[in-house]
Amino acid sequence: PQYVKPFVKRQKNDAADAEAIVIAAQRPEMRFVEPKSNAQIARGVVFRSRDRLVRQRTEQINALRSVLYEQGQVFPTGVHQMKKIAAFLQQADNGLLALVREECEELLASIYDLTARIDAKTLKLKKLSQQPEISRRLQTIPGVGPLTAMAVEAFAPSMDIFRCGRDFAAWIGLVP
Repeated sequence: PQYVKPFVKRQKNDAADAEAIVIAAQRPEMRFVEPKSNAQIARGVVFRSRDRLVRQRTEQINALRSVLYEQGQVFPTGVHQMKKIAAFLQQADNGLLALVREECEELLASIYDLTARIDAKTLKLKKLSQQPEISRRLQTIPGVGPLTAMAVEAFAPSMDIFRCGRDFAAWIGLVP
């Protein structure tokens, strides 16, 4: 949009925008984006689905911690603290009302369900990361695992559009 805006001659409407797009596209310095393959789009869908599940689990964990905090019980952050919370809820003399304990156990069950679904998506992504050549090659770089390689393969444009590695690093958002 920022490259087309200088070519809009009059009021903003669909016809004026379409004309500006045509004029801008005819410029020799205009850069174009290659469309992604169907396989890349499919991998991106799985990756985003896993990301959405992680956000939902984080929301559920925060809700559980806040309910327990209101009852005077403070637990550290993180998914690895769920065992401590589950052990606390199993105690008969934990001081929680039956209704609160029941709601906390429902939240805990929901968290465990989301964790199982996240683990299944992670396993699927790890298996998928072994298929494309780009993903396999990226995993040979120290510090790049299957999920990072899969994200680059699914979301990054073709490496041919970058002049050098520094341009790709800038595209990712890394700075020297």
